Amino acid sequence: MQAEGVWSLQPLADMSATEFRAWQALLEDRTGIVVSAERQSFLQTSLGGRMRELGVGDYASYYRRVTDGPRGAMEWSSLLDRLTVQETRFFRHRPSFDLLATYLRGRLAETGTARPLKLWSVGCSSGEEPYSLAMVAAETQVEMGLSWYFGVTGTDISPGALNKAREAIYSPRKLDEVDAALAQRYFQPCGDGRYQVVASLAERVCCARLNVLELTQAPMSGMDVIFCQNLLIYFRRWRRREILNRLAERLAPGGLLVIGVGEMVDWHHPALEPVADERVLAFTRKG
Repeated sequence: MQAEGVWSLQPLADMSATEFRAWQALLEDRTGIVVSAERQSFLQTSLGGRMRELGVGDYASYYRRVTDGPRGAMEWSSLLDRLTVQETRFFRHRPSFDLLATYLRGRLAETGTARPLKLWSVGCSSGEEPYSLAMVAAETQVEMGLSWYFGVTGTDISPGALNKAREAIYSPRKLDEVDAALAQRYFQPCGDGRYQVVASLAERVCCARLNVLELTQAPMSGMDVIFCQNLLIYFRRWRRREILNRLAERLAPGGLLVIGVGEMVDWHHPALEPVADERVLAFTRKG
């Protein structure tokens, strides 16, 4: 036992250029995420932590392990939690949520409440974005004095992040940018210093696993709102266009697509019109 503990503290050897290229190719092939040479230390750290847990001493052996059939698929699922960036917060990029509130008011005034509104957070991580979307929708409902149904879908590739999103429990620091009135309405103390999203809001949010490379197989369609922020930066430009084209196809006529500012400045789609707001990068579907 002591020997194992001593081993776990030993630094792993640096990844060779050949090993790095193999891991780069595997990650991009399976997730689309590009790890540049400047981020090799991030990759080594992420892999190294998991390798120490398993007692695997070199990158080549661990590579064989994660590519070894069904057993490898299970290990790959565990590794994804370390390889995917999960830093997010409630109401990240406030202008996008201001736009959402304005859009929802106009959408409801135009179409009424005859059908449910469907919102989608692509790359939802630990849930802060889909719950932010739900809070804006709920507040719009109260503001307009209307009774209507809405649902928010959050999707992500990381099982660990999705578990956190479904648990919907957050540290006080996570609520720093949530207005005090919203925090009081939509969060309840857990007793351990953390806060949980209230059931009436959480029941409007469904989180599911989805690899954005497999958008053609996703069941979502006729979405009124799609948020895809701070995700595309990890992909090659041609793949960003491909992802956005697939998302555009999932929008309902008049639907809103919001992406991160600067993530894709030269993308156009014949079915979409850009939103005239320099603070955001957003489009609405024609028709």
